[in-house]
Amino acid sequence: MMDLDAWLAKTKLVVCVGSGGVGKTTTAAAIGLRGALKGRKAIVLTIDPAKRLANSLGLDAMGGEPTRIDLSALPDAGGELWAMMLDSRGTFDALIANVSPSPEARDRILKNHIYRNMADAFAGSQDYMATEKLYDLASAGRWDLVVLDTPPVKNALDFLESPGKVVTFLDERILSWFLAPYERKNVWGGRLLAGTSAFMFKLLGYVFGKEFLDDLAEFLQDFRGLYDGFRHRHQAVMSMMRATDTSFVTVCAPNESSIDVARFFQVELAKRDLPRAGVVVNQVHRCDAADDDANAALGVAVARLSTDLPPATAATLLARLGRAHVRLRALVEAEHALAGSLRAAAKGGGFYQEVPRIEGEVHDLTSLRAVGEYLFGAPAEEA
Repeated sequence: MMDLDAWLAKTKLVVCVGSGGVGKTTTAAAIGLRGALKGRKAIVLTIDPAKRLANSLGLDAMGGEPTRIDLSALPDAGGELWAMMLDSRGTFDALIANVSPSPEARDRILKNHIYRNMADAFAGSQDYMATEKLYDLASAGRWDLVVLDTPPVKNALDFLESPGKVVTFLDERILSWFLAPYERKNVWGGRLLAGTSAFMFKLLGYVFGKEFLDDLAEFLQDFRGLYDGFRHRHQAVMSMMRATDTSFVTVCAPNESSIDVARFFQVELAKRDLPRAGVVVNQVHRCDAADDDANAALGVAVARLSTDLPPATAATLLARLGRAHVRLRALVEAEHALAGSLRAAAKGGGFYQEVPRIEGEVHDLTSLRAVGEYLFGAPAEEA
């Protein structure tokens, strides 16, 4: 059995991955709160359009700057808990400023209207922006525990492959192809136009005009100068992801589609040599009583009500409750079988922990702490 508090104590960065709608946001918040309860200064970064994390932390809303959570309702908390929502556009602008070789190049890029349109597209890539902001938080030295609630996946590989997106775009061979028709020293009519790229730019010139091509050429020239900065940044992000104090936690629900995604993540994390902390299966149904024990207990309960109920009504109630119990037992057994296949796939990848289904919404720190007690309270099974 694995002590999850001992695991968390030696971890500085936790990345929660998995499909949407499986309690990933709640799991990330519960891990961050657990760190704060144990004396850590923790921050949780989320991309959460439903604002569930803000609600569970007692906030009306959450912005793009770190917000400290009031833990006065939990007087035994020895640390601090902070939270923030990802600001994709602001993150990309800050990234350009960080990797620009000079203030002049930075200002030209940020003011270029082609960059503004391209930045909207990159900012829409939440998985890429999440890795960049995660690196900023982890390297700032301000927090000793950073927890990321990754975006819900349409393609499970999107987040794992996101750190290299801009480096690929900035590849020297690609930009050289685009810039081949241009000699920046020459005026519009004297530019060297040759080959396929020249034909494409001539066509763009007819459609969009000289001003567009001038802006595009200036933008590509300036952006090419960022390649080294982005490459070093990419290497630093990947080193952070593979560090010994980084942990990837795969979160899923006990249903076939979610477990399929979780198994896929386990395989892909191993292929990329990314540290697998373990698997959390949320919303697991529990039914501890055997059928005979349950029927006996139900019979006693109905017998106590028989003084107020007609015998036929009491018998019908007992039969319905018995059938509900049988269905619950069948559901528990089906979930256990599905989880068994995940345990096999996750073998060698850290812990395996189940969190039972909790009635009601996780809407405040008290209920969030209860989730953490289930997650950390009992030693986890090692996968």
